[in-house]
Amino acid sequence: MGHLTTVAACSLNQWALDWEGNTKRIIESIKIAKKAGAKLRVGGELEITGYDCLDHFLENETYLFSWEMLARILDDKECYGCLLDIGAPVMHRNLRLNCRILALDGKILLIRPKLWLANDGNYREMRYFTPWRQGLCEDFILPRSMQRRQGAVRVPIGDMILSTADTCIGAETCEELFTPDGPHIHMGLQGVEIFTNSSASHHELRKLDKRLALILEATRKSGGIYIYANLKGGGGDRLYYDGSSMIVCNGTVKAQGSQFSLDDVEVVTATVDLEEVRAYRCSASRGLQAVRPTEQYRRIDVTAYSMSPESDDFNAKISPSCPIKIHAPEEEIALGPALWLWDYLRRSSLAGFLLPLSGGIDSCATAVIVSSMSRLLIDAIRNGNAQVISDVQRIAGAYEKEDWLPQSAEALTRNLFHTLYLGMATQSSKETRSRAKELSKAIGSYHTDLDIDDVFNAQKNIFTKATGFEPKFKVHGGSMAENLALQNIQARSRMVTAYEFSQLLPTIRERKGGGSCLVLGSANADEALRGYYTRYDCSSADVNPIGGISKTDLKRFIAWACTNFDLPILKDFLAATPTAELEPLEGGYVQSDEADMGLLYSDLQVMGSLRKIEKMGPFSMFQRLVREWTRDKGMTPREVATKVKRFFHYYAVNRHKMSTLTPSYHAESYGPEDHRHDQRFLVYPPLYDSLPAKKIDAAVEKMEAE
Repeated sequence: MGHLTTVAACSLNQWALDWEGNTKRIIESIKIAKKAGAKLRVGGELEITGYDCLDHFLENETYLFSWEMLARILDDKECYGCLLDIGAPVMHRNLRLNCRILALDGKILLIRPKLWLANDGNYREMRYFTPWRQGLCEDFILPRSMQRRQGAVRVPIGDMILSTADTCIGAETCEELFTPDGPHIHMGLQGVEIFTNSSASHHELRKLDKRLALILEATRKSGGIYIYANLKGGGGDRLYYDGSSMIVCNGTVKAQGSQFSLDDVEVVTATVDLEEVRAYRCSASRGLQAVRPTEQYRRIDVTAYSMSPESDDFNAKISPSCPIKIHAPEEEIALGPALWLWDYLRRSSLAGFLLPLSGGIDSCATAVIVSSMSRLLIDAIRNGNAQVISDVQRIAGAYEKEDWLPQSAEALTRNLFHTLYLGMATQSSKETRSRAKELSKAIGSYHTDLDIDDVFNAQKNIFTKATGFEPKFKVHGGSMAENLALQNIQARSRMVTAYEFSQLLPTIRERKGGGSCLVLGSANADEALRGYYTRYDCSSADVNPIGGISKTDLKRFIAWACTNFDLPILKDFLAATPTAELEPLEGGYVQSDEADMGLLYSDLQVMGSLRKIEKMGPFSMFQRLVREWTRDKGMTPREVATKVKRFFHYYAVNRHKMSTLTPSYHAESYGPEDHRHDQRFLVYPPLYDSLPAKKIDAAVEKMEAE
């Protein structure tokens, strides 16, 4: 007969150092899991502290408070009767460790430290933690407060597994799933039937399918039940953890949580049959590998606890396989950055958002993401989400009478979102002004249309009075230096104006309690990569939801939103030429972003990926692209060389701008975010006289001579 057990994977929206809030959500998830009949509850990585504590993991009190919160969980009798897998940092032998704490009925059974630490891209775990040695088992001396609760001084710590009356359970943590020789391989060969994985995996466009493939593969070859619990929400930094917790049996998905959700606590459960695992593991080759002489896992005896009932329950049903939900990239942009913005706003306790809305596609995409946020909030309100209702009334309701709740996304947007068109009489076109106004009307933002000519002229005249020299635009006979300086005056004036309005608009709108708005930036990943923006212009903001998204994906998102959000005005944005509108519109001249940059946005996306993801320097990139672009685009080797050298030249000369890049939603793995993600120095040698440039020139000359 079958041995059926119900297990639970929990996705919690944890906030770094929100001690009591995080603990409350953990306890709530345990109660939900128990109500569903779960015998094992698994939570996300470092869920007690929140994953985004960063250098706070170096502070001793982080470990002190972590134990205090763990004690609250273990003391709660309503958490008894279920095996718990909880994420927390632990200090042992003066080593800071990223750990899983497995407990039952108020007692710690095992502390399992992480063996392989994430230490690239956005992750710096080895800055805070020490990786544990595989196979090492020791005694851990409990803090005195825990010794009294435990009724013991020591508990096991190390690379161990649990043996219950009817099965064997092993734990691994996030990165360990992604390693070539993952712990689940060895645990499975030594009889572990249930694997837990507690994760803090962030959202990137098109990433979920890769993660899913690894989770399925963990049990597809040698069988087993895999419980993957991922954090969700914005933990306090640039990353958004996108949930999608899963329960997999023998390579088949039995349950999947949502990737994007406004629920702070989400629990997915599945009922699985341990006998299916045993039947799946009947191949002779697996058996031969399992009996090879290898280091044996130390087993913690938990035989007083059973994952399945002693007698068969003929009414119990095994969970069927479930369809896998993977969002299209356009939909991911509509959901991930929107929920990240909401977490940022509700935790900042500010009055809403303000965006300089230029009439171009980047600020348009930012505005549509805010509109998407409002749509999601309205759906949550209609579904009775108490936390969302409370937060919306606190933030957006400060403009209204008590207990106000919006009935539409547009009504909510009106109270949360302020947009500004910051024009210039001679530079701004009627088309961009009109597009900004119509988009604002369509989504419901509180819109203000103004010109900044007075600010521009006053600032320009300061220089003229001091030096006697009047700078001119290029079309009026000015030099390139004068032309650029005048453009930058406008750009930086817009930043100052945006912050002024962000502080004062809530006041003139009579918002109760006053407050200011978060200013949103709208520079995309490709512009940052090229350095095509003014330092401290209106791209310098509080947060930037599109700063990690390519121009190409933003255009696809706008095309998607045009239909799915019923916003026909977006067609006009797609048809418009990308322009900064910082030069006078005279003689039919219209400034073009791509002409200014000397590179197409599609070029930048390709080059950015080769530079960061495939780790190519100038010569390597030229060797790759000269084959592809001469064939696919009909370019000459010299044209390819010009583009590659131009790309690396401008990346180098604008690298210093990355140190002040507005904190942005991380969505592309090639993004040039500051040194936390893209660790390169600030001042580069001249590219055009460098050895890579000379190698490119020599290669071009050889190709042209053939």
